[in-house]
Amino acid sequence: MPPKNRAPRTIAVGSPLTLPCGVTLPNRIAKAAMSEQLGEINGAPSQTLTRLYSAWGRGGAGLLITGNVMIDRRAYVEPRNVTLEDDRHFEAVGNWARAGSREGAVMVMQINHPGRVAIGPLNRLPVGPSALRPGTIGYNLRKPRALPLDDIADLRRRFVRSAELAVEAGFAGVQVHAAHGYLLSQFLSPIANQRTDRYGGSPANRRRLLLDIVADVRAAIGPRALLSVKLNSADFQSGGLDERESLDIALALEQLGIDLLEVSGGNYEAPAMTGVVQD
Repeated sequence: MPPKNRAPRTIAVGSPLTLPCGVTLPNRIAKAAMSEQLGEINGAPSQTLTRLYSAWGRGGAGLLITGNVMIDRRAYVEPRNVTLEDDRHFEAVGNWARAGSREGAVMVMQINHPGRVAIGPLNRLPVGPSALRPGTIGYNLRKPRALPLDDIADLRRRFVRSAELAVEAGFAGVQVHAAHGYLLSQFLSPIANQRTDRYGGSPANRRRLLLDIVADVRAAIGPRALLSVKLNSADFQSGGLDERESLDIALALEQLGIDLLEVSGGNYEAPAMTGVVQD
């Protein structure tokens, strides 16, 4: 409750917001990530995707967050996801960034790895923190391969490289996807993560990979680029990540200097993000 005789503070939706990194959003309206599935077969952003973001940019939102951009072409969430792991599509990525920001919107690229819920390629096993299938039939029937430490180091490098390329191409920054049961969310989950090394077991160990990646990305893109994280408030799954632990993660992310935290919830086994909550 506000003190007596003091009116509650109101903030206009149309007012600008300057983030800790110095980037100013022209207003408080944001388009969250969607799964557009409008990349080319080779992983490049298509002209259709570029035109779509040009239209959204003209729509007046201050912040546009792209849908899933994969950090590894060997693992993707859906067909026709954009992939950014090297500079082979750099010009098309730059066109995409310019199209969305032409009217003043701030463009942020969401970067992601699906982990054990990857749909392909079918000749390659998906990976996860542990060799455990998702509990819901239909998302991925293949048993994943538990990531060894060398592959975890490579994963960290891939998040950094994708972030660097996004900023170099003209995006204001990136959003690291750590929600919805994708790989970083799997590491946070006490159900999906049954490791016994420094990346599993205690809450501090399970959040270690996310915090390491966020620190790596911040160091790579610098203090003036926008850094966001998408995090589950809870997995809404018995035995999964809960609100208390999620709050601890959020506080740790704040200490690492992120600019925005997008809070969501659920995963492929308990898809609260679609309105379905497990009892």
